[in-house]
Amino acid sequence: MRFAFSTLGVPGLPIPDVLALATAHGYQGVELRAHPEEPVHPGLGPAARAEVAAEFAAAGVEVMGVAGYARAAAPGEDAPVLDEMRRLLQLAHDLGASFVRVFPGADPELPAAESDAIAARRLGTVAEDAAALGVRVLLETHDSHRTGAAAIRVLGPVGHRMAGALWDVMHTWLGGEQPAETFAALAPHLGYVQVKDIASAEDTAPLPLGAGTLPLSDCVEVLSRHGWDGWLCWEYEKRWYEDAAPLPGLLTAGRDHLTRLLTESA
Repeated sequence: MRFAFSTLGVPGLPIPDVLALATAHGYQGVELRAHPEEPVHPGLGPAARAEVAAEFAAAGVEVMGVAGYARAAAPGEDAPVLDEMRRLLQLAHDLGASFVRVFPGADPELPAAESDAIAARRLGTVAEDAAALGVRVLLETHDSHRTGAAAIRVLGPVGHRMAGALWDVMHTWLGGEQPAETFAALAPHLGYVQVKDIASAEDTAPLPLGAGTLPLSDCVEVLSRHGWDGWLCWEYEKRWYEDAAPLPGLLTAGRDHLTRLLTESA
């Protein structure tokens, strides 16, 4: 498995500084938060995209994924959601990224089956665009579909290799799902895994990896046991918790913790 971190942990940091952190602390990839307040987002022009891609290539670091905010199951017309997902896919392609993250975002007032069908229809539609661009669109275990069991209700009907899953280990845990259960549900569709740590279900402020209660060792163990060799991406939610410790000072210890978990699970 390879290690990445999300720029959610270093809000607004210029790309050269992000790359300096990745190389200094031994991370092979970066997940770029695609939001207008960040250096990289869908509004970026062709020249700026090419510059970012060149900077990553020169540093020997991968743009692992683009973390977008499209909501596949959001109520309303399909067209705006499809357009947002397509713009994210084009951005990822231009940067050389392998994945685009989207959220479920279903309306809790709608029947679950209706929201599942909405999300499956939209993901099935953009999966063809994703295939043409060589980028996988991944539904994150989050909000309305926080478990693997919920995500597979959408991805199963889609049935397209370019529409997959992003396993956020915090949300599946908060949803009461064991890592083995999550992996069993998502394995055929799994793109990558977001790791993190928190104190409790009531206190989700980010902590250094290994300092909280999330079952990271169990997650890594089940991945290793099944021979999965994708990305582990540390999503440290500094953007939402200003009082959290700065991520740069935690990166080396976080990498070392993940390395120990991999060694123990071998």
